[in-house]
Amino acid sequence: MTNEALNDPAEIPPELDRWNWGAFFLNWIWGIGNSTWIALLALIPLVNLVMMIVLGFRGSRWAWRNRTWRSPDQFRRTQRAWGIAGLVVWIVVVGGFGTMFYTMPGILKNTDAYAQTMKAVQSDPQVVSALGANIQDGFWVFGQVTVDGNGGGSASYSIPIHGDKGAGKAIAQATREGNRWTIRQLVVTVDGRQTPIVLIRNGRPGGIGA
Repeated sequence: MTNEALNDPAEIPPELDRWNWGAFFLNWIWGIGNSTWIALLALIPLVNLVMMIVLGFRGSRWAWRNRTWRSPDQFRRTQRAWGIAGLVVWIVVVGGFGTMFYTMPGILKNTDAYAQTMKAVQSDPQVVSALGANIQDGFWVFGQVTVDGNGGGSASYSIPIHGDKGAGKAIAQATREGNRWTIRQLVVTVDGRQTPIVLIRNGRPGGIGA
């Protein structure tokens, strides 16, 4: 068998010239597998978003022209397989990120530093006066927590909070030494109020606008 292309003429049959999901989902990986080297542009940041769409539209034409195909049916089966593989990869990746994003607030909340932060917020007279009683945290907490092997570490939080009278945000920074967390900075901003409430500054109690 020769290496001469059997997909002759080079113009793709109209029934095969359709959106290519494999090229869209797997872009540069699909490009290598289909000898379509322009797909490597998808490795360039920002350009990759444009290339995904371009490959979706023109991927079938380029694949038909750049590889040897025994028949239109072989081409169709191969591109369908690429599309299924790409969809599976995207489901796994997006599902993994979605799970991580959804579980991250729970991980951040499950620390002593977080518990100390919320206790300080809920018991502060100024915060209670501004937000009302029954102060609770929201679900979407953002931040990070790091702990090293020696028991040290650091934590930072941005916590949406609300009470019976209003809502706001608690912003905290804490450090960990000897397996013990200490809040170093704690500020509460109240919706509709310009001046923040400074509960802790440099590890010591603060004051309004301090």
